[in-house]
Amino acid sequence: MSKTSIGFAMCGSFCTFSKALVQMKKLVELKYDVLPIMSFTAANTDTRFGKAKEFTEEIEEITGKKIINTISAAEPIGPKKLCDLLLICPCTGNTLSKISNAITDTPVTMAAKSHLRILRPLLLCVATNDGLGATAQNIGKLLNTKNVYFVPMSQDDYINKPNSLVSHFELIPQCVESALKSSQYQPVFR
Repeated sequence: MSKTSIGFAMCGSFCTFSKALVQMKKLVELKYDVLPIMSFTAANTDTRFGKAKEFTEEIEEITGKKIINTISAAEPIGPKKLCDLLLICPCTGNTLSKISNAITDTPVTMAAKSHLRILRPLLLCVATNDGLGATAQNIGKLLNTKNVYFVPMSQDDYINKPNSLVSHFELIPQCVESALKSSQYQPVFR
């Protein structure tokens, strides 16, 4: 019997990378076969949160696999049925907008499009400063899209960043299990 395969796609919410990597390790420990995918920005940008090369090396060490970081490498994810579930963690407002509006111009958005076309679950772990602003309409649209699920989210700093939403990364394992059963883990907003 083969392992359940999880595509783990990362976008450029760099302040949440450490939380994402903890969950990536946890999924590997839970015996999922984890396939790493990164947007151009996530894979190539050095920030105050760390160097791109260090993150990519750590991800490849955790998963034992090369990162998919081009659109052409992400396209076969659906046709070849490479993932039972695709998790985008962190999922930025920019990526939410692109998926919601069928824009496919990064490895992550291509992975999502390719994966959804074979009717498999897409799990979004949101991290965006405008989740209750301009991005809210895209979240609403995706909440009503078949095979799209969300990791529960909350305002992360309602005083200083009242529109900001961040998912509860620690709930990813439970959310993966739910989405694999075609069920949204509840409640979506905490």
